[in-house]
Order: sequence, then structure tokens, then C-alpha cells
Amino acid sequence: MAKIIIPTPLRKFTGNAGVFETSGTTVREAIQQLTETHGGLSRHLLDDNHKIRSFIRVYLGENDINSLQKDETAVESDSVISIVPAIAGGI
Repeated sequence: MAKIIIPTPLRKFTGNAGVFETSGTTVREAIQQLTETHGGLSRHLLDDNHKIRSFIRVYLGENDINSLQKDETAVESDSVISIVPAIAGGI
């Protein structure tokens, strides 16, 4: 199964799990399975149209899905998907 790496700030919504295994065949399906299993993540990852929020970066391996086929990017059984939320900061 493919794996989604959950960033530390979002692990409070997954019972502190750092990895989620998914049978999704596209990034969209994988993220959908993740948010259905861990409902608290949905509002942090998806907008009102159930699309990945613009400030969330998703990588398949080392490639940003925006440089591939976005959320329709194919996922293989050995794929690793990483979610990188924006981190606000400043002085």
C-alpha cells in the first residue's frame, strides 16, 4: 500500500500516527481515504469544494504534484506521499 506521511502539526488529528497507508490510486483518492478515516483533518487539508487547499503542498516522492497531474497524479503501491502545510511566521 502507498503511504502518506503526516506532518507533526497535523498528527493530533490522527491519534499521533505519522504514517497512513492507503489503497488510493490517485493522490485525490489517497487524501480522500485519509480524511474519511481521520475526519478532523478534512478542514485543514480540503477547501469547501473538497479540493486540496492552495497553501498545502503535496509531494509524491520528491515531486510536487502541481508539477505532475495535480490531485489526479497516479499513486503506485510503493508510493510515498508527503503533506507539507504552510508555516506562518515572522518577526
